[in-house]
Amino acid sequence: QVQLEESGGGSVQAGGSLRLSCKASGYRYIPSFLGWFRQAPGKEREGVAAIYTRTSNTNYADSVKGRFTISTDNAKNTVYLQMNGLKPEDTAMYYCAAGTGGRWSATYNYNYWGQGTQVTVSS
Repeated sequence: QVQLEESGGGSVQAGGSLRLSCKASGYRYIPSFLGWFRQAPGKEREGVAAIYTRTSNTNYADSVKGRFTISTDNAKNTVYLQMNGLKPEDTAMYYCAAGTGGRWSATYNYNYWGQGTQVTVSS
């Protein structure tokens, strides 16, 4: 059974940085892409970034371009999200997910999800 376990969340001041990690285990096949999503209270879950496993091509939400970087370490079966220049509006629960294909930012294209890690940015 596929398991995704996030870590690295925490509380930082605006302008600070965090690096989220998501370790995967139990794959029978390599997913088409790995993504990071976030969900703030009262809001829908939104795509933050994704990386295609075969090409390493990446996609980002406009709100995080230039500040966040997604990457993978295949030897460790881990996907990372480096977050720099954090803003209070980045406060949310962050989830990693493994996707099968299609639009990277659509939650229905992901069939495995982690439990989430909280990121809180204070002004």
